[in-house]
Amino acid sequence: MATIKEIKKMLASLDRLDDPQWQVFEEDSRRGVQQAVHQRKKAIQVKRDEEIRLEAMLAYEKALYDQGFKMIAGIDEVGRGPLAGPVVAACVILPVNEKIVGLNDSKKIPKSKHENIYHEVMNKALAVGIGIIDNEIIDQVNIYEATKLAMKASINDLTKNCITPDYLLIDAMTLDIDLPQQSIIKGDASSLSIAAASIVAKVTRDKIMTDYDKMFPGYDFAQNAGYGTKGHLEGIDKYGITPIHRKTFEPIKSLWRNL
Repeated sequence: MATIKEIKKMLASLDRLDDPQWQVFEEDSRRGVQQAVHQRKKAIQVKRDEEIRLEAMLAYEKALYDQGFKMIAGIDEVGRGPLAGPVVAACVILPVNEKIVGLNDSKKIPKSKHENIYHEVMNKALAVGIGIIDNEIIDQVNIYEATKLAMKASINDLTKNCITPDYLLIDAMTLDIDLPQQSIIKGDASSLSIAAASIVAKVTRDKIMTDYDKMFPGYDFAQNAGYGTKGHLEGIDKYGITPIHRKTFEPIKSLWRNL
């Protein structure tokens, strides 16, 4: 009779839930074998569910592949809501039909996995562009216009490497540029290209805010990324407004007016 260790090795070779070999293992009454069978089946189901999810998130891209588009760029931004720091956009072109396990809207990815998935995207992407618009420009033109500027800057950054997208999938935005495009509401949760841009923009901006945390200690920028958390507001009360605060955002606006 095979040992449990040997059976686990055999189970590792199974990758389909309808494989007839399961019956042999399921008839083994040993508790360790049954636990191993359960764990292996669960792992296969998780992998299968992830494949289905990723396939669904390629729906927009596949429709465009069928029309002849191959260099499809996903575009997304992070940093509209914070009281401090820039708005950051990313433009990412993935290879045709590329699937990156775990890739999703950055808000749905555990923070502990951000770096790993970010590096996966950076390693597999055909091209990546970054656009950064600082708080001073945000105050001059408003956050909506600044977001569009960041997205355009990310496309320009990408094209510096002589790579031009032939179609844009953009998260909830339309850009006045001469490229075919589609605005997708909640695109970071329904398009892999936009999701890739989402995680790149998120990790890039978080690194910027971590650097600012060293420059302006006391505001907890490394943890709150400039959002109006309790620690951030306490820092403003104690130390005042920094050069990276958005002066058109409350409560910064009122505090700045009273200086």
